[in-house]
Amino acid sequence: MSPADNLIPLSPVVFHILLSLGEGDRHGYALKREIAKRTNGKLKLGPGVLYGSISKMLDLGLIEESDERPDPHLDDERRRYYRVTSLGRQVARAEAARMRELAEMAVATFGRARHA
Repeated sequence: MSPADNLIPLSPVVFHILLSLGEGDRHGYALKREIAKRTNGKLKLGPGVLYGSISKMLDLGLIEESDERPDPHLDDERRRYYRVTSLGRQVARAEAARMRELAEMAVATFGRARHA
């Protein structure tokens, strides 16, 4: 069992944050917007859930603060940027594999979804 296996299953919020950061560094508000866009508005994060999750993920070593900043003229210097760590990538992969196995079990049990 790898260290990543001890951290799954992930909450949907944590998994979506990891997916968003897998594409590059982002600040909190950009994460919120990206997750709402990815989920077609089905997952809208309030500040408490977003920053509480970020804090937990920092503590677990899934993400870290990034020192890299975009052009200062295009950014607010108060923003904190985050990036996914190596452990965060391993955990995201383990969670994706877990979800894939669940989906395969569901298909084997109930068959493929049929659209009306």
